[in-house]
Amino acid sequence: MAQHLHLHARLPLAALLILLPVAGAHAQDVASEKPVAAPRETLTGDWGGLRTRLKQAGVTVRADYVGEAFAAVDGGQRRGSAYTQQLRASLDFDMDRIVGLSGGIVHVTINDRRGVGLSSDIVGNRLPIQEAAGGNYTRLSELSYEQNIANGRLNLRLGYFAMGNDLGGMILGCNFVNAAFCAHPLSESGNSGWYNYPNARWGAAVRYRIRPDLALRTGVYQVNPRLNDPDNAFRPFAGGTTGVLLPLELEYDPGIAPGSHVLPGHYKLGAYYDTSRAARRGEQGMLRGRYGVYALADQMILREGTRNRGLSIFAQFTANPEASAQITHWYAAGLVKTGTFAGRDADSISIGIVHAQVNPRLRRAEADAEDIPGGYAALPVGETAIEMSYGIQLRRWLSIRPDVQYILDPGAFSYRRTNDALALGGQVKMQF
Repeated sequence: MAQHLHLHARLPLAALLILLPVAGAHAQDVASEKPVAAPRETLTGDWGGLRTRLKQAGVTVRADYVGEAFAAVDGGQRRGSAYTQQLRASLDFDMDRIVGLSGGIVHVTINDRRGVGLSSDIVGNRLPIQEAAGGNYTRLSELSYEQNIANGRLNLRLGYFAMGNDLGGMILGCNFVNAAFCAHPLSESGNSGWYNYPNARWGAAVRYRIRPDLALRTGVYQVNPRLNDPDNAFRPFAGGTTGVLLPLELEYDPGIAPGSHVLPGHYKLGAYYDTSRAARRGEQGMLRGRYGVYALADQMILREGTRNRGLSIFAQFTANPEASAQITHWYAAGLVKTGTFAGRDADSISIGIVHAQVNPRLRRAEADAEDIPGGYAALPVGETAIEMSYGIQLRRWLSIRPDVQYILDPGAFSYRRTNDALALGGQVKMQF
């Protein structure tokens, strides 16, 4: 078993060694050819024109791969390496082209994850070092109908899909690998029935653009923890509903209007309420209703030539009550520099820090139960992750991201003192 995992941990690194020289040779060949063909958007291209014909007929085919190989080289529970991957395939059906229903789209997505999580199996920390780790099975991740009304000013979505596709996320955070940055604060899903991709639930989502740069989002979503079970991967009607989740989010997007000279950014204020009954944290008894609030922001502060090349900063804050939350406060901040060296307009340098605070009621209950010397004050207050990465856009369809992460107090959510951990690795993304 150890040899098997070690082999898989090497696969993405070996792939990089192969891809880099091939990519360089291909770039020289393309440079010498005239006329220059349009850059390929996907690894497999247009399939001899079939892909374009399908799209013209109303069917868009998408598929992608994410592979993440990391090694814990110091601290944590033990040293070791792990590889995890995600394969995703989706179909979008343009109902205008198919049946003449303007603004209608049907979405179908299948997701498959495999591998070993460095955080869960080796380091023992709460903030997943690999974004694609967890839920290692094939599942239905979306079966929904979307309708745009009034040229997209009003957007409706109904069906089986991930709530986090529309709410509480920060796309800039996916310039990192740790799931704490990409793309939602984990306090949202860790403290309630909130769920993010690839987990899906039944729901109805509404987005209304008050003006081009101001949007209001809300909806109603099923809370059913049993739908995360592998046995229910293709059973969207499985029983186990405990309540519904009701979110409200206001988003301001400066610079989004075409031709705007304002530096782009995204500002989100949100709140949510889960009607489910749940156990009280650190106390006996049950409570009805879990809730939380969040504020997310990213802003370009420096632009260099092109619209997308520049320096952006971001910050996150969430708060949840001690009665119901595992993570009572969440803080994150960092910067992303898009466009690095000459001719590398799509590359990025990213550095960020995130801190998740353990509910003090849980720390106190653990200290009392285990009779820990010094009481709950002797236990770590929370876990902190610091990450730095460099994203290399080799092709439109291929990117690699060498990455380093340092985890402070990785045993905080296990209520124990553990040596700080250092993890080294990388991520590969491909569009098929």
